[in-house]
Amino acid sequence: MKYEWRKQEKNLYLPKQKPVVLDIPEQSFISLPGQGDPNGSDLKERLQALYPMSYGIKAEYRKYCKDKEVEFDDYVVFPLEGVWSLTEAGQKMDHLDKNEFIYDIMMRVPDFVPSEVVEEAIKNVKEKKYQPLMDDLERKTYSKKQVIEILHIGKYDDEPASFELMNQECAKLNKTRVSMIHREIYLSDARRVEPDKLKTVLRYEIK
Repeated sequence: MKYEWRKQEKNLYLPKQKPVVLDIPEQSFISLPGQGDPNGSDLKERLQALYPMSYGIKAEYRKYCKDKEVEFDDYVVFPLEGVWSLTEAGQKMDHLDKNEFIYDIMMRVPDFVPSEVVEEAIKNVKEKKYQPLMDDLERKTYSKKQVIEILHIGKYDDEPASFELMNQECAKLNKTRVSMIHREIYLSDARRVEPDKLKTVLRYEIK
């Protein structure tokens, strides 16, 4: 059976256009760090290294399952995610300078995929489609946490309006934002979708 995140984890990945508080379970990712304006070539080059890895893990897992009885023998690749913050200099500015962004772009690895499958896939992809940035690949696990999230529809530069709705909801619930780090989950392909129709999940940790 194929695991489909849009069905099995709809509550985490497909929120409405109003803030909602959720408990996110522990999750594992393959990740690449970066810094600077996301509109530049740096981020694009990292995506070109990350996507083959994610699809390589899926292919390796399907091969692994051929002679085994498992609940899920395939899965839909999870959407691209990004964890964003600012350099110390950027945090001190009175305006947003995109060159001061620090980020990790990542794609989730399902819990049921064994670690040895991930390692074998990484090795195979490097052998067949090697790019230097693949050497910067990290495996990250995020612990369980409480968050607030919202679906933002529109341009990335218009996200502050959605963040303000989240901040207002936090105030109503007497919740506090843990840090200025936030996560974005990209449900749309920015290469194919008009900017004002992009769907992005915005999320940050609260307490």
